[in-house]
Amino acid sequence: MHNTFSLIMTSLRRRAAIGLTSTLIAGIGSLAFSVPTTTAEIYQFVGHDGSISLTNVPSDPRYRKIEVESSRFHATLSERELEPVIRRYSSQHRLHPALIRAVIKAESDFDPRAVSRTGAIGLMQLMPQTAVRLDVRDMYDPDDNVGGGTKYLRQLLDRFHGNLPLALAAYNAGENAVDHYQALPPYDETRQYVRKVLQYYRTFLVRDGVIMERPVNRYGPAESTATPAISSEPSSR
Repeated sequence: MHNTFSLIMTSLRRRAAIGLTSTLIAGIGSLAFSVPTTTAEIYQFVGHDGSISLTNVPSDPRYRKIEVESSRFHATLSERELEPVIRRYSSQHRLHPALIRAVIKAESDFDPRAVSRTGAIGLMQLMPQTAVRLDVRDMYDPDDNVGGGTKYLRQLLDRFHGNLPLALAAYNAGENAVDHYQALPPYDETRQYVRKVLQYYRTFLVRDGVIMERPVNRYGPAESTATPAISSEPSSR
């Protein structure tokens, strides 16, 4: 049974560029739970080209163990459950917790199992290539995913000189698109995404008592949220 499971898992290799489907994830979970606990270890390796390899008999030290009973197979997490993780990483990367909550809400609606049609994974919808760059070992683990996503957002804010709409546009469409246009890319999906995140961000800030209710401009609360979004303290990276 051990060898059969290894062959099946090896055959599930997919390139993230063409999308890792939620059906595949569900299949892995079902198969893993059908194997006795002593042999239900799964290892994952994400290549630099975004390819994902899964096996229970790792033949390379670059494979990382993932726990099949971990929270990636749990139901959608609540804000309260995620708050300690969000606060820890928002403090580490000098971002307001409300901003991280807003990105998670827009990206996955707090579902750690979320997989997009393009292969973005987890709470903050990290692409495998980006996860490798950020040293994220398990994209389905809430702590690892939020840590990587928050670090990435911090990097984008630094790259675009604290311009939050541009940083969010780069998070959605890629840094190259924003560099090319030197403004919000003319993509409806990206502009809607930026608007949605900023609206969620403002809602969380109002709820937390950080800002007062007031009208917003067409891209959201850029002026009213600039101060709580970014700290002037040096990074702890």
